[in-house]
Amino acid sequence: MKTVHRYSVRPSLPPRLAGLRELAYNLRWTWDHDTVELFMRLDPELWMQSRHNPARVLAEISQERLDRAASDEGFLANLERVHGSLRSYLDEPGWFRRRHPESADMCVAYFSMEYGLAECLPVYSGGLGVLAGDHLKSASDLGLPLVAVGLMYQKGYFAQYLNSDGWQLEASQLNDFSMLPATPVTHGDGAPVRVQVDLAGNNVVVGVWRVQVGRIPLFLLDTNLAENEQADQDVTDELYGGGPETRIRQEIVLGIGGVRALHALGYRPTVCHMNEGHSAFLSLERIRTLMGEHGLDYLEARQAVGAGTIFTTHTPVPAGFDLFSEELMQKYFSCYVEDLKLEWSTFIDKGRARPGDSDEPFNVAVLAVRHAPRRNAVSRLHRRVTARMLHVAWPGLPESEVPVDSVTNGVHTRGWIAPEMAILLDRYAGPHWREDVADPSVWARVSAIPDEELWRTHVRQRERLVAFARSRFRAQLERRHAPSADLKAAGEVLRADALTIGFARRFATYKRATLILREVDRLKALLLNEQRPVQIIFAGKAHPRDDGGKAFIREIVRFAAQEGVQHRLVFLEDYDLEKARMLVRGCDVWLNTPRRPLEASGTSGMKVLANGGLNLSVLDGWWVEGYREEAGWAIGRGEEYEDFDYQDRVEAQALYSILEQEVVPAFYERGADGLPRKWIAMMKNSMRHLTPAFSTARMVRDYAEKFYLPSAHHYSRVSADGFARARDIAAWKKRVREKWEGVRVVSVDQDGGPEVQVGSELPVRVKVALGELGPEDVQVIVYHGLLRSDGQVAGGAAMPLPHAYDSDGHAVYEGAVPCPTSGVYGFAVGVFPYQEDVLIPNELNLMTWE
Repeated sequence: MKTVHRYSVRPSLPPRLAGLRELAYNLRWTWDHDTVELFMRLDPELWMQSRHNPARVLAEISQERLDRAASDEGFLANLERVHGSLRSYLDEPGWFRRRHPESADMCVAYFSMEYGLAECLPVYSGGLGVLAGDHLKSASDLGLPLVAVGLMYQKGYFAQYLNSDGWQLEASQLNDFSMLPATPVTHGDGAPVRVQVDLAGNNVVVGVWRVQVGRIPLFLLDTNLAENEQADQDVTDELYGGGPETRIRQEIVLGIGGVRALHALGYRPTVCHMNEGHSAFLSLERIRTLMGEHGLDYLEARQAVGAGTIFTTHTPVPAGFDLFSEELMQKYFSCYVEDLKLEWSTFIDKGRARPGDSDEPFNVAVLAVRHAPRRNAVSRLHRRVTARMLHVAWPGLPESEVPVDSVTNGVHTRGWIAPEMAILLDRYAGPHWREDVADPSVWARVSAIPDEELWRTHVRQRERLVAFARSRFRAQLERRHAPSADLKAAGEVLRADALTIGFARRFATYKRATLILREVDRLKALLLNEQRPVQIIFAGKAHPRDDGGKAFIREIVRFAAQEGVQHRLVFLEDYDLEKARMLVRGCDVWLNTPRRPLEASGTSGMKVLANGGLNLSVLDGWWVEGYREEAGWAIGRGEEYEDFDYQDRVEAQALYSILEQEVVPAFYERGADGLPRKWIAMMKNSMRHLTPAFSTARMVRDYAEKFYLPSAHHYSRVSADGFARARDIAAWKKRVREKWEGVRVVSVDQDGGPEVQVGSELPVRVKVALGELGPEDVQVIVYHGLLRSDGQVAGGAAMPLPHAYDSDGHAVYEGAVPCPTSGVYGFAVGVFPYQEDVLIPNELNLMTWE
């Protein structure tokens, strides 16, 4: 076969249009409506064909159009204004530098397996990636000193299409990197940046691509290089593709290769944030680097690395974490362990919840927990679920004291809000909402929006959604070669004035997409009521190996076809960010029916808030915190069931009742002016109270002040003077572990008898034997609270007792337990290690209870 040499012919960008390139290659356009309108104005048809990709527009647009734009004074004025807005945005200091100028030299590195930033950059699959993308966007808005790392996938996640029976099929789509808003990273001399990682004895070369997200650089790693063997090129082939061996190879590239890439680019992060456990191996690489550069041993280096590492888990069940067999770990880490100067048995136990159990596989989440003393769940309820999972590692602690925090997820409001709604907010809330989305006082001004204007704006969004759904539904039928009658009918599915419910998310079985189909007659009565019709738009992908999720999709498609409701219920294929935006902007109600407590957070329902949509959801994930009467609806009261079939029956009944008795009447009961006043009041309540609380502006500030800054300060302390403090702490931990068996509670005395008066205090005196340790090495804790029926303290509080004096070779600690309210209370006394720069019990799981 003849050799074909590829080359590209691209239009020449006139000098007067030079600003378009910077606009195209900075993903601020994903949340700046003016930039999008500018590129649409340049070539509307190409903008749509390119999947909203300005880099491709500039690569494929005709030279004639560019030349015409370069002589169009109106277009040039628009370009100057939009480009000036970007430059002003990039030059502003941002919230972080204004609020924390002393920490301007901090560097946070954020690692994630996927990023949902734009539909034209398909390196995401679902909620985890969209959350990561929104995290970067708000980090940019706030001006955080943050850099991000991920993988550049040749295929990305699969494209979804359905066969005539409604069964999901998958198709791969190759990404042409030259057409993406990403640029290869090079050195000053133009040579491409390359790092290497060892994959089972092969030195694999890794290239780096840069995606600019506002102020934030995102570096995506790529093994699809000619220097590599085919198997190694395929490491970054497909997101979540293949089996455990593909996954471990990807995670080595992400974690170990990611740290090496940052170093090659001149970044030395003080804090690394692992978004899920996929990047857990980064902690090993940071340890290895410090050992080599500063002569530290493993424990000393781990002390420093742990001070500057954060782990966020999104998983509500242990099975959600990646597990690797010991054989697979040996294949990829037997040589690496030599650099860490660890025995194999010691190393492999770093990824086991039960060290020494040879039957337990290596768990990257356990590795992450062991190297990240600061860790968090993604909602308050998920924090309780995570504490329950981690309790095996801290068996002596009450679950409420298991060392895991929570930062509830949010969404990047400016990226999800409809342009019309943004303009309405500008008019009545003022432009400050764009600058500080998390400010509740701004959203309080939503009350001032006239009901007519708010409703008219939302109706336009619903009309756009219906037109979009009809177009996409018809295209689906055309791909299946449907009869012409079906194609004609597709143009009439859905009504622009009907109550529209959206259900769009990953089709995992625990999300129960088919719960609403449980009683067909009641559902049909809702859908087919001509006076008060309800319509539902479904979208979402099942994992290629999840036949249960695929069966749910087929059940929905078959129901629509067989029950004569296809004009009221549609399933949109190939759910992506574009479809998500249309749905969250146009739906009246966002439906969420997970099996509590398996929804760690969920963010899709947050995206409807600023657009005027209302949530109808099980009290799981974020909705436990968000739900309030007159701002949405709750299915159940937070019950958890062991009998899943019974749970489905009960909650389906509750869902139908809420729709029939509350949702439908509130939507269709209109005043003389034709406005649903009660519904609009709920819209305002939802926008006013929930939007600022569930934004990534609030979320990223929480991360900055609760995690990033304390971690950076901690790392600075332990790394100062050649890591002297890290060495001291490692030695102290070793001594405490060796001497802890000599610690015991000798006696506990409480003054005042078994009854005390409300408002008084209960004096407590504790005598402790410390063996070879000193009072400065320990902290005595009184854990007090209401007593449960089983005699244990429920949801108590921990209070340290100060060292008072020594007596008969024992240390005596004294204090007083506050008694502000009446009831039956109890307390327990425990002794914990104590060191100013050690997080206890996060890092040192030693404790002695009375």
